Amino acid sequence: MGETKKSWEEINQKLAAGKAVVLTAEETAELAKTETPEEVAKKVDVVTTGTFGAMCSSGMFINFGHPEPPIRMELITLDGVPVFGGVAAVDAYIGATETHPDDGRFGGAHIIEKLIRGEEVFLKAHAKGTDCYPRRDIETYIHKDRVNEMILTNPRNAYQNYPAATNSTHKTLHTYMGTLLPSFMNVNYSTSGCLSPLLNDPYLRTIGIGSPVFLGGAIGSVAWNGTQFNTEKPVNDRGIPLSNARTLMLVGNAKEMSADWIRAGYYEKYGVTMYVGVGFAIPVLDEDMAYRVMIRNEDIETSLCDYGVDGHPALARVNYRDLMSGTIELRGKRVRTAPLSSYRRARLLAEQLKTMVLQGSFPLTPPARPLPEHSRVQGLSIIRDRRA
Repeated sequence: MGETKKSWEEINQKLAAGKAVVLTAEETAELAKTETPEEVAKKVDVVTTGTFGAMCSSGMFINFGHPEPPIRMELITLDGVPVFGGVAAVDAYIGATETHPDDGRFGGAHIIEKLIRGEEVFLKAHAKGTDCYPRRDIETYIHKDRVNEMILTNPRNAYQNYPAATNSTHKTLHTYMGTLLPSFMNVNYSTSGCLSPLLNDPYLRTIGIGSPVFLGGAIGSVAWNGTQFNTEKPVNDRGIPLSNARTLMLVGNAKEMSADWIRAGYYEKYGVTMYVGVGFAIPVLDEDMAYRVMIRNEDIETSLCDYGVDGHPALARVNYRDLMSGTIELRGKRVRTAPLSSYRRARLLAEQLKTMVLQGSFPLTPPARPLPEHSRVQGLSIIRDRRA
């Protein structure tokens, strides 16, 4: 018998006829206990994935519309949070991690969530005034129904994998991986295991520029590879990177999004972040894709890194079954583990996306262009004096 192969068109025809089998990645992982990739490729047509975690590299473009007389906004705040206005006259970019100068617990992510919720936000802007834009100051309240566009534009989301974190020092560390207690007393991790989108398609055969994505409760698109996109990380025998590798730049209409899937957060003594719900529907095109989407938590390893040492060296490999159990063994001791992303919410997202695919409300389309096959991340060179 030849290998099972299905085209995007054939899968879409089955969906339209109501004959397609759509499972979540967690359900497909269960099949791995009893089925072979060949059997899964024949039985399953689409697998839905999901993650809901902190994605600091997020933000939103907003076009306020012109007042009369018009203004070329330069110094802009929303509820007191600085907003970047060096884009155009009444365009601005709200960075999720930008913070209020008097309240480090409140920032851009809170502004984005408030606007998505339909709440009013206080806009204050100053300009130098020009012949074509004579107004110099404006103060008003904005609402999502009274601005032209709110476009979520996230430079780096949905990391393919992320190292777990611990701390060897004798003091508590406050990091983007949460609070790390002294002397290896805890381990934090931040990936949704077998549900994680880019772990189900590790070589991005079905995900690329133009791919539809569940983003914050709406249907968005992959705009480009995310920043710090890295294909050169070590992998395990399943092809899964052992640390932060590929990322995605995502865009979507924030007016259509839901605060169920976009939530502001704050990490103690680190800063503001934003929790984002992201999911993909992956077509099972052949046995290789079946093998990828059958990945189980025990098959997915990540590096456990020491955040108490410069460079965060890896101490060990750990798998997500063990991380999700609540404790792992580290240096002869049982150490507590805790997730920074929500597995429960990831599961709900994958289920919601499954329903959308079956109802025909989420498109299943191939990417317009592939993402890079080879890319690596470089560090910043510090050049102190070019005069030498």
